[in-house]
Amino acid sequence: MKRSYATALAGMSALIASTAMTFPAFAQAEYTFTLHHFLGPTAPAQTQMLEPWAERIEEASDGRVDIEIYPSMSLGGTPAELIRQARDGVVDMIWTLNGYSPGLFPRTEVFELPNVHTNDPIATNLAIAELFDEYLAEEHVGVQVLFQHVHAGQAIQTVDTPIHTPADVAGLNLRIPTRTSAWVVEALGGNPVSMPVPDFPQALSRGVVDGGLIPWEIIPAQQLQDLTDYQIELADKGRLGASVFQVSMNLDRWNSLPEDIQQIFLDNSGEDWLREVGQIWRDIDEAGIAIATEAGNEHITLTEEESAAFIEAVEPVIGRWVDEVGGQGSIDAQAIVDAARAAIAENAQ
Repeated sequence: MKRSYATALAGMSALIASTAMTFPAFAQAEYTFTLHHFLGPTAPAQTQMLEPWAERIEEASDGRVDIEIYPSMSLGGTPAELIRQARDGVVDMIWTLNGYSPGLFPRTEVFELPNVHTNDPIATNLAIAELFDEYLAEEHVGVQVLFQHVHAGQAIQTVDTPIHTPADVAGLNLRIPTRTSAWVVEALGGNPVSMPVPDFPQALSRGVVDGGLIPWEIIPAQQLQDLTDYQIELADKGRLGASVFQVSMNLDRWNSLPEDIQQIFLDNSGEDWLREVGQIWRDIDEAGIAIATEAGNEHITLTEEESAAFIEAVEPVIGRWVDEVGGQGSIDAQAIVDAARAAIAENAQ
């Protein structure tokens, strides 16, 4: 039976308290934070991004800060509830996929769109930060956003079906993480099936889906090399959009911190870090595809001509997004698209 949200909150609070009492503190930090997320403890997102980020902040604070990372939704709830957990103050910080909370971040969705994010996570990370105050900040209610980033981008991974043209996608059931990626699949003639990353391997093994839109980096964490046969991307590592993630802190907790502690978080979450995060996700993507090819999977890189056909096929997704988001009345969606494309181009490597 599903627990109510209130019951889940009570359980999380008890688990945090009991865990904290289990290990005696020999050097008690002045400020202790919980950071909750949905992937496993060995996922590169934790080992190569979240852990180094937390360690740098702890070191810069001279031991005044301690960040305790809780992976695998170990404090309860579902991935879709992470942003609510941060807003409610049940946990101090979260790393989450914005698209798991449909409708909450319509402006930031622009960076998920195909032909907006193409193949450069560093450029997109920097563009998100540059446009945050003017275009994005007002939709991040109840949290202090520390940084946002993308992965390398949505590629196609399939069982049995090699992909070279949009027509090859027609009729396939493909896992998608967000509504914008659902629109991509629909534009290609496929059937989108929404699910978070942890559910993807079982869906593949049961034949619920024929593949999915998902980057290479998740291959080793979910053992996708054993569940898929083909990994497909556009020329020059081109991708069909991306997913946007955020690391955010409960706003009340943030406002309670002294300025020097706030500054330590900000200093370790700025431009240099965003560049590093972009490279981290590019590197772990390369490691993931290497594992797949070593296992015997076929890595298909589309030709320039083949890629152009996909780019043309998914361009209407941008118009659909402009109509959908702009139709809310208070958002100039086309202006956000234009600004995002310009900022990404300016920051391109």
